[in-house]
Amino acid sequence: MSTASATLAPVAHGPATSITARTTPPRPHPPVRTGRIGVLLLNLGTPSGTGYFAMRRYLREFLSDPRIVDLPRALWLPLLHGVILTTRPVAKGKEYRRIWNTERDESPLLTTTRATADAVRARVSGWSDRLLVDFGMRYGTPSTRSRIEALARAGCDRLLLVPLYPQYSATTVASACDAAFDALKTLRWQPAVRVATPWYDSPAYIEALASRTRAHLATLSHEPEVLVASFHGIPRTHLALGDPYYCHCMKTGRLLQQALALPDERFRITFQSRFGPAEWLQPYTDVTIRELARTGTRRVAVVAPGFVADCLETIEELGEAAHHDFLAHGGEHFTLVPCLNESAPAVDVLETVLAQELTGWL
Repeated sequence: MSTASATLAPVAHGPATSITARTTPPRPHPPVRTGRIGVLLLNLGTPSGTGYFAMRRYLREFLSDPRIVDLPRALWLPLLHGVILTTRPVAKGKEYRRIWNTERDESPLLTTTRATADAVRARVSGWSDRLLVDFGMRYGTPSTRSRIEALARAGCDRLLLVPLYPQYSATTVASACDAAFDALKTLRWQPAVRVATPWYDSPAYIEALASRTRAHLATLSHEPEVLVASFHGIPRTHLALGDPYYCHCMKTGRLLQQALALPDERFRITFQSRFGPAEWLQPYTDVTIRELARTGTRRVAVVAPGFVADCLETIEELGEAAHHDFLAHGGEHFTLVPCLNESAPAVDVLETVLAQELTGWL
């Protein structure tokens, strides 16, 4: 029998069975939407307000995360709830009030992250009508869980998580993914999931940093003698445990220095925002800023390559506290290069990330 004329016959031990395709789901079947691809931008988070209780809720969630504080729970939680959450909300609330977006009654990080998601959505709108772009916060609102559930309801059976941290750390990328995976555990129908690769050495990212820095420095009436690249710090013990963050930061810094063609004596890599008595990654930003002023540097610029959006750590800690320190110890001119925020170079970087990570899905 030729292949072309071959037909399937009923099996010998029984009659042929007629199979009819079901055109409607059985009752009671819930409405289902499928076939869409979700992109979820993940950022650190923000308090909902600057008052005591809003700050306490935010700090409780943040400082209860074992990725952030990995001390034994029996030691840390009594200290957190007995001392820190009683006193620290007041001080942090004062800091946030100095940078708060009063027009929208929200933190600058929330304002910028929303604007970035809107800009990315507009940029990739022509790629496919199946693609949905949203954002969520690891701590605070809109929560990662709420946005994953919304994307699932919208029919996203594929999900790309994009933590907005160029350099990988367990305290940032892994924590953001923890929240996403916890949310996924509650779904009856989980989407296929991808996590974007950190882009600490991406040519698009390095060029975006360099162009942002050049453009800002061109607006000054003076030329900085030293450019300080300040990254958020982590405890030094994390490095010994295998966290690649330090190496990622050092490579970002080296590539940025090369892109700007700065000699070693005009470029520093430092780490900020240490908390508690333990040793953190060094050199420390605040110590370096003071030392530069004391030893005769009169003009300094600071860039924060580890932050995609301006926030408390850049606006207040660098733009205000470090600025004050530099002048108080003999410096004359201090400038902070703005983060990429929702700028076109920032969207260029994220467009590159999405194009790479969505390969095979679009």
